[in-house]
Amino acid sequence: MTQLTPHQALKKYWGFDDFRPLQLDIVQAALSGKDTLALLPTGGGKSVCFQVPALCMEGVCIVVSPLIALMKDQVKNLQKIGVSAQAIYSGLKYQDIDRILDNCVHGGVKFLYLSPERLRTELLLARLPKMKVCLLAIDEAHCISQWGYDFRPSYLGIAEVRTLIPKTPMLALTATATAPVVQDIQDKLEFGKDSQVFQKSFGRDNLAYVVLYEENKKAKLLEILTKIKGSGVVYVMNRRLTKDIAYFLNKNNISADYYHAGRPNSEREQIQEDWINDKSRIMVATNAFGMGIDKPNVRVVVHLTLPDNLEAYFQEAGRGGRDGKKAFAALIYNQSDRIRLEQQYEQSFPTMAATKRVYQALGSFYQLAVGSAQWESFDFDLVSFCQTYNFNPIETLNSLKILMHEEYLDLSDNVFVPSTLQLLLNKEHLYDYLLKNPKTEKLIKVILRSSQGAFLHPVNIREQQLAKFLHIRREVLVEMLQKLHQEEIIEYKGQKDSPQLTFLLERLPNESVVIDQKRFHFLKKRHLFRMEKALYYAENLQCRSQMLLDYFDEKGAPKCGQCDVCLGRHDKYVTHQEYYQIQQKIEYHLRQEPCDLRTLVEQFDSLQQEKVLKAIEHLLDNQVVTRTNSLLLHWLG
Repeated sequence: MTQLTPHQALKKYWGFDDFRPLQLDIVQAALSGKDTLALLPTGGGKSVCFQVPALCMEGVCIVVSPLIALMKDQVKNLQKIGVSAQAIYSGLKYQDIDRILDNCVHGGVKFLYLSPERLRTELLLARLPKMKVCLLAIDEAHCISQWGYDFRPSYLGIAEVRTLIPKTPMLALTATATAPVVQDIQDKLEFGKDSQVFQKSFGRDNLAYVVLYEENKKAKLLEILTKIKGSGVVYVMNRRLTKDIAYFLNKNNISADYYHAGRPNSEREQIQEDWINDKSRIMVATNAFGMGIDKPNVRVVVHLTLPDNLEAYFQEAGRGGRDGKKAFAALIYNQSDRIRLEQQYEQSFPTMAATKRVYQALGSFYQLAVGSAQWESFDFDLVSFCQTYNFNPIETLNSLKILMHEEYLDLSDNVFVPSTLQLLLNKEHLYDYLLKNPKTEKLIKVILRSSQGAFLHPVNIREQQLAKFLHIRREVLVEMLQKLHQEEIIEYKGQKDSPQLTFLLERLPNESVVIDQKRFHFLKKRHLFRMEKALYYAENLQCRSQMLLDYFDEKGAPKCGQCDVCLGRHDKYVTHQEYYQIQQKIEYHLRQEPCDLRTLVEQFDSLQQEKVLKAIEHLLDNQVVTRTNSLLLHWLG
């Protein structure tokens, strides 16, 4: 069969006549068999860079990705355009994994998506040499580097897997990487001598970065979304705030919905679809939202809270203006952000004793014997787990991250696994059963008509559809299925939509759980470095674009001419810190007793007084200070 050229593949499957800048160079490097690293900013079209060359070659392309939601999204998109794709992740049954790998060996799958942990299982390692693997694509490649912001030790095993497919080229991709991370990726993945690195500038001429110092963040958000028309995203720090801010916006006549990983899968898909199709204008979300979503006409991205690293901020802000038209990335910041990040930092690295307590509690929680449970996955509810053992949720989550770094376990994002059903009786025995139980005959016949292969292997079912066809409520149908399951007529497993906790090693006794202290302190030091860089970005008055590009090692970039600093919005202030020093002094005097404007300003040095007037104006606008009819200023706080 004649193989497609890159342009033919692009046209056939995506309908485009030409590639974006650097895409074709990356595709051709992969086709020439060279190990390649591609650094493209968010929205730069990374998936096309490995999907196109794979479609131009014979064999299966293995894609390693840490994000289950993104894997499933890409598999669905490939299947929509007629390309065979599958994903293996925590929560799938052994039979399903076995079937998928068999199809890969026999050429029935073009793209196989895997989490890095799954790449190293015995089941896969035994099949890998039998597969014709044309390309090994590593998405989110920065995860391999301890210098990066999202280090995942499981990525370090990828190089070992290459020994089983030595002639297969590797294509690593990431949206955010500093110079040390770029070098580390190549070293850890053991790139060949003729490897190539392609890096597109992180600069975005159409995206204006703005930092606004505001006490009343909600009022400022409303002002921004009133002024800037069009679609937008608002990032907040936790799930509760997504709902609160969406309610606040809707109450003020701005169409909004909210998104976080805790909402049911069907709801998440629907609200995401509504937002993409402009049925809702603003999406209020945690950082769980945005990966793999290609909505070009986002006009504004607002952060109500500062992330603890510039990689995350840059990636999230970069979801604005992908159509090349003017867009804004606004950070609304105040001193509480600094306090919060500093507190989070202290909680992010719990003691070894606390981490061991969490590990042992997991064994008890799932009733696991020492030496058991390797590669077993379990639904995990952090709230329920912490309540059972009276643990602090933040400390527990960070202990789990340490256990992930040490590769004792893996905790995935929410995984939606559909309901499955398999008939356990052969046709003759099933016929006998139906003669004795005629009330279930209609249900069994509907299952047989709608689910091909139910005698041979588990098949996916949708309870809502079955119930509608049978003219009964879903709850009644589920009861019937559960009864058939108890009678061992069928094997029925209801759908799941929860995080999956996987034990990468068998459960160990307490004394065998060891934490690498050298790595622990290195990661702690790097976390502090990244947090301080994020705070520096928020609090200093330099061109925002220059600061971001400098962080990603693009030195000497020109001023953008469109950020809040370049437009002179802070001319009355030297630094953010100075503003808070003035504010603290104003608070001190007004808490002593209310006074008029002149008396208050005279408490400051004459060189500062113009800045003080500006600060008072700002505090009045934000209703932190109020003025009575007698013109006395009062502190409201």
